[in-house]
Amino acid sequence: MHITGEGLLVILIVGVIAGWLAGKIVEGSGFGLIGDMAVGIVGALIGSWLMPRLGIHLASGMLSAIIVATIGAVLLLVIVKLATGGFPRRRSWRF
Repeated sequence: MHITGEGLLVILIVGVIAGWLAGKIVEGSGFGLIGDMAVGIVGALIGSWLMPRLGIHLASGMLSAIIVATIGAVLLLVIVKLATGGFPRRRSWRF
C-alpha cells in the first residue's frame, strides 16, 4: 500500500482536528499536537470500523472523515477513562 504525501497530510489533519474535538468533548481541553494526532488517528480507525457495523453511513469527504474520527476518538477516551477510573465518582450525600 502506497500513501502519497497529500494522503498522509489529510490523515494527519483529520487526526489533529478529531483528537482536539474529542479532547474538548471528554476532557475539556486538548492533549497537545502529538497527543491530539494520536487520539484522532486511533479514533478514526475505531470509527471507520464501528460505524458501518452499526449501519451508520455518512457521506464521503473531509467533513465526514472528521465526524467519524471524532466519534471514534470520543469512544476511545471514554473507554480509557472508564478503565483507568478517570471519571469522578458520585458523592453520596449524608445528612
